[in-house]
Amino acid sequence: MSFTVIIPARYASTRLPGKALADIGGLPMVQRVWRQASASGASRVVIATDDERILSAARDFGAEACMTANTHPTGTDRLQQVAADLGFDDGHIVVNVQGDEPLIPPAVIDQVAANLAANPGADIATLCEPIDDVETLRDPNAVKVVADGQGRALYFSRAPIPWPRDQFASAPRQMPAGGHWFRHIGIYAYRTRFLHQYITWEPAPLETLEQLEQLRAMYHGVHIHVSPACDAVPGGVDTPADLERLRARFAGGES
Repeated sequence: MSFTVIIPARYASTRLPGKALADIGGLPMVQRVWRQASASGASRVVIATDDERILSAARDFGAEACMTANTHPTGTDRLQQVAADLGFDDGHIVVNVQGDEPLIPPAVIDQVAANLAANPGADIATLCEPIDDVETLRDPNAVKVVADGQGRALYFSRAPIPWPRDQFASAPRQMPAGGHWFRHIGIYAYRTRFLHQYITWEPAPLETLEQLEQLRAMYHGVHIHVSPACDAVPGGVDTPADLERLRARFAGGES
């Protein structure tokens, strides 16, 4: 199985401008992401950016990098440009590894690519992890996913799904029993043909309501395969506090 990792890396992050180049233990964050992706089984790892500073830094540490338009509304649009510019065939698998995930385990990159390859009826594969506390279940920033018995995603939501009617009626602040709840992990594998379709679609009503990009694909009937991640996936860097926690971790001796 051959697949390509693409790492979208924007400079103009809303909450943390320039975070792709933020220093973490002596290396820019995007280099740490690239190192993790390069330790996977990917045949190629490409950094896709809209900023010359990131492009220059990436090339300095030996990464393949390319410039993309600064008008892309989503990271998926950026991936499509790279897939088109590099001439990937329609069946080629592209894994989107976010540029703010410097601790992503290489094993989950391989897993999501393998899952897509093993499910020819799917054009997207992604991962999830169990939710074991009620705070996460009720947190709208933690996206929940429900799947059928074959691993086909049925819906993604910021709301607690499935809704534990009886348990929440009697104990709304206790985690229900049963192990039915999963948090979506935002790593995706795509077939290139899907990326070319995606950019022709307007935002879907459900996507706009939930502010979840994957609902555009579901709205158009795309099969998304989802399975539990084979390894724990630490959170990414979204805020200055996240960045400081990572810096402290690497200052403690992590390489």
